[in-house]
Parts: sequence; structure tokens; C-alpha cells
Amino acid sequence: MDAALLALAAVWGAVTGLLIPRAAYRFAVEPEEPWRTACPAGHPCTGPVRGWLGPARCALCAAAPETPAAPGTDTTAGADTAVGGSAAVPGAGPGPAEAGRVAGAPAPAPGPVAYAPGVLAPVVTVVACVALAAATGARPELIGWLALTPVAVLLAAVDRRVHRLPDPLTLPLAAAAVLLLGGAALLPGHAGSWTSGLLGGLALGGFYFLLFLINPNGMGFGDVKLALALGVALGWYGWTVLFVGGFAGFLFGALYGLALMLLRRAGRRTGIPFGPFMIGGALTGLLLGALAG
Repeated sequence: MDAALLALAAVWGAVTGLLIPRAAYRFAVEPEEPWRTACPAGHPCTGPVRGWLGPARCALCAAAPETPAAPGTDTTAGADTAVGGSAAVPGAGPGPAEAGRVAGAPAPAPGPVAYAPGVLAPVVTVVACVALAAATGARPELIGWLALTPVAVLLAAVDRRVHRLPDPLTLPLAAAAVLLLGGAALLPGHAGSWTSGLLGGLALGGFYFLLFLINPNGMGFGDVKLALALGVALGWYGWTVLFVGGFAGFLFGALYGLALMLLRRAGRRTGIPFGPFMIGGALTGLLLGALAG
């Protein structure tokens, strides 16, 4: 196993993973709402790619001095915040960055705004990238897996928070999977088939579309679009890997739902975000396919 390859994968996962919390926060809105353009304090999101890329804390909030929270204030971040990025914590009077608040944005909560660092998404991204590098080795398709992983983690983070898989992420992910694996198929040493990947995307996407038609309330159309990209990736290694990865997603989701029911935190009709389990199942299939290849 090439230690340098694993180190490069870890660095890539860390760098891209640290950019996920900002994007997850902006995408995590209800379907009728526009993407967020300001941080919880009301400061405009600025930076590369129109403010979509950057650390969890905006520049103005990072520059604002932090003061101790008032007695009784809960400064711990919830589970959603840990994945998606940042959340405001109530405190005392307005900070010095108030002047940067965008017009029409909601007034910030009193006092300095505290942000969770969003450590879970970067950690998951690093672990996934290193695992894929270890299983795939220095084969051409590894470039595709590393490029697709941060977007997949971002989708999982958004779906977990608002049960939504945004079109600006799912559709480009499918197109990127086709193009990246098409390029890998032209290079020597690859261990998959681009044609099989295309057929896998159609098969898994068609299966999820059928489930959507049968039960629209139980299967979102965003899951159908995500299945296109995951099917292309899994199909690259053949039909067996496609079946294993697709089945693993349903298995992980079923186990999670059963655990919630046993803990009496959900009922049979309680909706759960299925995207993270689809992605987790696809990762399982890709690791097995890469090791077998």
C-alpha cells in the first residue's frame, strides 16, 4: 500500500471536507425557500464561488471578539449543527460586525454568534477518501472517487438536516460520475467498465423511479436523481457490486429506522432522510468492488 497515496487522499479529504459546513448551511433550507445568502448573524456570505466555499464561520464573525455566554445559555451545538456547519447561540448585545448585516436579513440574536466547527463532515470525508484510496490503489478511477466523495458527503449532510437532496448537487454529481469514469476508462490500468457504469446508472435510477411512482410519500424524487450517480459509480465494477451497494443502502436505512422505533423516537410512518444510507451503501459497494478488482 502506497503511504504517499493515502496521505494525499487524507489531505484532499481534509481540505474539501472543511469546505462542506458552509455549503451545507446554505443548502439546508425548505423546498420553498431560496438558498441562504447570509450567515446566522446576517452577514453576507462572501468568498470563493460567490461565498459557497469557505470555512463555517464568515469573516466578520471570525473577526468579532467573543465574550462568555450568559449564565444558563446552552453553547453546545446540536447534531444537525455538527454536520451542517454553523448555528447561532443566544447571548448578550450586538457585536461589532452588526454593520455588515445584509439588507432584509433577519436581525441576529443578541450577543456574539458562536459557530460549531463542523468537525463531523470533514472527518467523514477524510475517512471515506482514505478508505477508497486504500481499496482502489493507484488506478485511474480513484481520481473519480476522490472528486465525487466531498459532494456525496455534502448531500448526506443536507439531507440529514432538511430531508432534501438539492438538484444543483444531485444532477451535476451524476454528470460528473459519467465524465470522470469515462476519462478513467481511456487510461490504462482501470478495473471497471464505463458501459457497465452507464447501464448501472439507468438501472438503479429506474428502480428508484419505480419506487417513487409506487409510493411518492415514501421515496423522494431527489433520491431518484441521487440513484443515477450512485448507479454509475457502482455499475463501474459490475452488476454484483451494483446489487450489493444498492441493497446495503436499504439495509442501513432499515436498521436505522428499526433502532429509532426500539428507542421509541419514531413510528412506522416517521420519515427518515434516505440519502445518507444510499451513499453509505454505495461506499460499501465501491470498497468491495475496488478490493475485488
